[in-house]
Amino acid sequence: MPETEVRAALDELSEYALARPCTEDQNQVRPVNPLLGFEALIARKQAKLAAHQQQLEESRAVIAEALAQYDLEYDTGNSVGIRHLEGIEAIREQLELLNSTVVDEFLTLAPGGAQTSANMAASRPLNQRLLERGVQMRTVYLDSIRRDPPTMAHAEWLESLGARVRTAPTLPNRVIIVDRRTALVATHSNNTSVSAVLIQHLGVVTLVCALFESIWGSAEPISAPTAPNHAGLTRQRAEVLRLMAQGNTDESIANSLGISARTVRRIASGLLEHLDARSRFQAGVHAVQRGYLPGASD
Repeated sequence: MPETEVRAALDELSEYALARPCTEDQNQVRPVNPLLGFEALIARKQAKLAAHQQQLEESRAVIAEALAQYDLEYDTGNSVGIRHLEGIEAIREQLELLNSTVVDEFLTLAPGGAQTSANMAASRPLNQRLLERGVQMRTVYLDSIRRDPPTMAHAEWLESLGARVRTAPTLPNRVIIVDRRTALVATHSNNTSVSAVLIQHLGVVTLVCALFESIWGSAEPISAPTAPNHAGLTRQRAEVLRLMAQGNTDESIANSLGISARTVRRIASGLLEHLDARSRFQAGVHAVQRGYLPGASD
């Protein structure tokens, strides 16, 4: 064989750890047992992979720092710590940034009732990555999801990975809080994809966190069945009664509870029967008389 071909062949064998210089004479090359050679090759590959992973983590940290610096120096409106996001694309982009930079805690208020299959499928890998990284995740859904098996299965899957999930009769708006430093709040409670507000003002974020903790404290764990109150009403029926007394329409109540207007009318009919009333007005009077609702003096 020509010398060039021999040298090329030896270089290739060395690359695969199947040839190495002799101990006595470095100018001589000896073959290596393939079992030993492949073990050495795998070890080298693993070392390269570990080094590459370390570079990725360092890059992630550098990018996160650069993004934070961008927000501080260049982002429009950040001087007051509040920025308006218009449209679903801007909101999704910001959600991706929040998911990639969260370190310790991810809190969510999720109104809207039963979640769509598309939304749950899209959020599943993101949630799994966060939980596997050790991020503490707490989510509050509406009580109405308890009657939707797919959403309940999704909530139970989240809990199996370490998340904590609770439900409440009503929720004020869609809210996401990251590391108690950033909050993303939908501007329209009935259509959360229209626009949102990104809040990084410490005082305002503190207030949003207090709102979350208040709701979380009164919410029921997803694994615990909701029990009737002293009036014999479920939390949902009690909330419908309260909203009816405030003069809300069936459609407004339905939006607040994440249920249909037809379901609201069915619950209202049941409340009339429970309160022995022939009209909603009479039901309100009876509810006050029985102490289910606060009276005028209260």
